[in-house]
Amino acid sequence: MNPKFAHGPAPRCGEFRIRHTSSESPFNVAGDGVRVAVRLAPKSASERIQGLVRDADGSVRLKAAVTAAAADGKANAALIALLAKTWDVPKSNITLVQGAASRRKSLHLAAEPKMLLERLERWLSEFTGPTERHG
Repeated sequence: MNPKFAHGPAPRCGEFRIRHTSSESPFNVAGDGVRVAVRLAPKSASERIQGLVRDADGSVRLKAAVTAAAADGKANAALIALLAKTWDVPKSNITLVQGAASRRKSLHLAAEPKMLLERLERWLSEFTGPTERHG
């Protein structure tokens, strides 16, 4: 297993798994909430959050997989449902703001930004877990 990220399969070309740090996050305060950068894999075997990836441009994204196909907005709706369930927020609070027809997406979570960001960063730290030690 990758010592920096123990969740999910090996990364593909152009991306790699990273260990979450406060300076490298897919979350950013934006207006009345938080923006979330996501890399979505539609038509996957299961619906789950797979971890963090860094795109070729250097941006950190949450990597998610959904079983729905990327047709008629079904994968986007499945992503919103997955995130709402994972973070226990109403689906109506999550809006797709960029990337409707792309794997790279930006979503907006409407809520008090500071408290929401702290909650999401805490979830991310728990999700990624401690760094494995070898030797």
